[in-house]
Amino acid sequence: MNYQWYPGHMTKAKRMMQEDIKLIDLVIELVDARVPLSSRNPDIDELGKNKSRLILLNKADLADKNANKKWGEYFQGKGYFVQEVDSRSGAGMKAISAIIQEACKDKIERDRKRGIKNRPVRAMVVGIPNVGKSTFINTYAGKACAKTGNKPGVTKGKQWIRLNKNVELLDTPGILWPKFEDQAVGLRLALIGSINDEILNIDELAMELITFLKNQYPGTLEKRFQLDESEEKSAVQILEEIARVRGCLIRGGELDYGKASKLLMDDFRSGKLGKVTLELPEAE
Repeated sequence: MNYQWYPGHMTKAKRMMQEDIKLIDLVIELVDARVPLSSRNPDIDELGKNKSRLILLNKADLADKNANKKWGEYFQGKGYFVQEVDSRSGAGMKAISAIIQEACKDKIERDRKRGIKNRPVRAMVVGIPNVGKSTFINTYAGKACAKTGNKPGVTKGKQWIRLNKNVELLDTPGILWPKFEDQAVGLRLALIGSINDEILNIDELAMELITFLKNQYPGTLEKRFQLDESEEKSAVQILEEIARVRGCLIRGGELDYGKASKLLMDDFRSGKLGKVTLELPEAE
């Protein structure tokens, strides 16, 4: 399956971000902690060069704890400020204001020397679709400022949000990049829901996930679905078992693979399969 999705509004959004970057002191980039590298838009590095950078490992609660630590060290080694967060529960959010001040201390000091006091740090919040930008902004601000949704592409325009006297945020639409050079990246983004499910073959996606879990997190499917996950079983056979266990049937008693696949993907994305990370820094 070829993984590609680049709606027209993303081109417009990228142009808008290029225009706004000159107003910005700090780029706050949200990545999905389950796929921290695959969920980084390579265009953001070009866009944010010469700016202070903060990477938030969002949805850290859904990812493998040890992997989160490795990714934090990886990004710090590249010169970024890093923080693990769960925007929905608010975990890790209290530390962000202090990190922003630290990341922009040179700029704040330059302002002070010029006699400019209390000018807020202007931060652009960026990230690919469905990585949780709007939820982060609303949780950070303590009020519903940004539209949220569990489908990619909810935020289509930009908006400035004044958080307090120290920080202003510029919310931007989630943008992918026009062509994935590595289809493994496209697969990982499809698995976490950053590519519209409506253009994907969910059965194929579910079998890719089964294969990965069998290899990297053995016992996960057994525990969740009370099935036999022995080595000789193929992904198709395990999907069949999931369909049987969960009563995914169509008229005539035949197995409904589509329903079983969707159920498996929903369980993975919501964390019901446990804490799973799809890529590690040493593999990159």
